[in-house]
Amino acid sequence: MDGVRVDGVRVDGDIIDELTWRGLVSQTTDDEALRARLASGPVTLYAGFDPTAPSLHHGHLVQLVLLRHLQQAGHHVIALVGGATGLIGDPRPTSERTLNTRDVVAEWTDRLGRQISRFLDVEGDNPARLVNNLEWTAGLSAIDFLRDVGKHYRLGTMLAKDIVARRLASDEGISFTEFSYQILQGMDFLELYRRHGCELQTGGSDQWGNLLSGVELVRKADQGRVFALTTPLITKADGTKFGKSEGGAVWLDATMMSPYAFYQFWINAADDDVIGWLKTFTFRSREEIAALEVAVSERPFAREAQRALAYDVTALVHGPVATDQAILASDALFGRGDLSDLAADTLDAAVASLPAADAVVGTPVIDALVASGLVDGRNAARRALGEGGIYVNNVKAAGADAVLGSDDFLQGRHAVLRRGKRVLAVATLAG
Repeated sequence: MDGVRVDGVRVDGDIIDELTWRGLVSQTTDDEALRARLASGPVTLYAGFDPTAPSLHHGHLVQLVLLRHLQQAGHHVIALVGGATGLIGDPRPTSERTLNTRDVVAEWTDRLGRQISRFLDVEGDNPARLVNNLEWTAGLSAIDFLRDVGKHYRLGTMLAKDIVARRLASDEGISFTEFSYQILQGMDFLELYRRHGCELQTGGSDQWGNLLSGVELVRKADQGRVFALTTPLITKADGTKFGKSEGGAVWLDATMMSPYAFYQFWINAADDDVIGWLKTFTFRSREEIAALEVAVSERPFAREAQRALAYDVTALVHGPVATDQAILASDALFGRGDLSDLAADTLDAAVASLPAADAVVGTPVIDALVASGLVDGRNAARRALGEGGIYVNNVKAAGADAVLGSDDFLQGRHAVLRRGKRVLAVATLAG
């Protein structure tokens, strides 16, 4: 990619084209002017992350990938964690948020800050900066807020915001607290503009109104020229929500969604989705992705693109070691690896969604098969065992008299039962 050097920093002049190709650009406030500014030298930019949960999720991952692209292109990145805005909450489309306590918000702010730091370069020649908007909001009096910030807002403009209009038309309406959120977010942009010369804010397309709030505030308060850029909301090709289940989040915290479950989400991407997600969520080159697109077309059964996607995103979020363990678990469950090689937490995650039954040392395999639902009854279990179609930890069961021994409970807890090639269950040691 072509670039220029300003004060020794290489700046990618084609970054908007690259981001657009990757599906990371939905709207900008002034595309031509933004392109020119990004090409002329390093730009300071930011994205905000509100602590409304104890972990970031797939929607935040889009912003983190975008920030990483911009940082690698030579621009100066600020990640803002909303210790103040998280106490208020961005208005939801349907109903008022339940406000979290200050202690909870403070704890989640710290957790999100640690997560964000793993995705950006915070120590190199162009380190990312992590800030908390509570720093400039906590000491601000109501009078100063109204005089210095509120005077720049017009009620008609605020009421016209799509989310506000929808809430006003609902039975519940909208509180002054949530109505004021757009002012607080706008104030963040003004503060970062004054402190760090920040000229660009990024966010999801559902945040467009809040981003414009900051752009307008900087213009009115300081006569500054700044920009906004949004990313599209990610959906599946069939129009359903992007998530592990309808409305579910793909969490980035290993305690809320294990690396194994995270890997499985991406490996199960549909052929219609996988190339777009490779562009958006990975840093593979155009040539690599083009080759994988050919593989999807010519060898869909091989699922090369899905494996590349799952590896790259899981390694980005959880690291290569956890990713390798997730792959080992995925292979081992279906007889392509040794289940005894799996770490205890990986094994727990791998069997978490399987039909399960409690068992003890000496439980007949027939009983475990029936209790787990792997077969319909004892007669069916005997037939399956007699035909040699039952496996315990990928080893063919000896016959109808087989029992679960102490060595069958891997890591002292689970015996993996398999019928045929792909039908799985688990017997878990009771007690």
